[in-house]
Amino acid sequence: MKLSELIQKDLVEVPLRATDKWQALAALARVPVRAGRYPESMVSTVEQALVVRERSMTTGMEHGIAIPHAAIDGIDDLVAVLGLNPAGIPFETLDGEPARIVIGLVIPRSKKLLHIKTLAEIAKLLSRAEVRERLLSCTTQEQVVQALAELQGVPR
Repeated sequence: MKLSELIQKDLVEVPLRATDKWQALAALARVPVRAGRYPESMVSTVEQALVVRERSMTTGMEHGIAIPHAAIDGIDDLVAVLGLNPAGIPFETLDGEPARIVIGLVIPRSKKLLHIKTLAEIAKLLSRAEVRERLLSCTTQEQVVQALAELQGVPR
């Protein structure tokens, strides 16, 4: 599934305000509530699942990217959140650089194959420097959604 198909403006946090990865995970867990993707009562479950996954191994990649993710019970569809922090958030990335693009994925436990395919698609997309630069130039939710649509050839 393409990132542009998953991200709507209410699932974008610009800027993602966090001083470390734990604050970033907490913020990412809260965003889907405003988009109506899950109720407030799920926030602590989602945050805890993201933290447990992150403690097992960092989801910080290279080139200023982190893709924290967790599988949970209680949701029916994959939820993706895109956060941008041009200054960067310490995230224990593979190359030691701070994460500037953070994509949180909350996956229904029953759909692990979807999780793997989506994770691969997102990593492939963000491996392109022009995609990272374009996203980091966005200052509004609308700009992010438009940029993803254009970068992935999805009409809006």
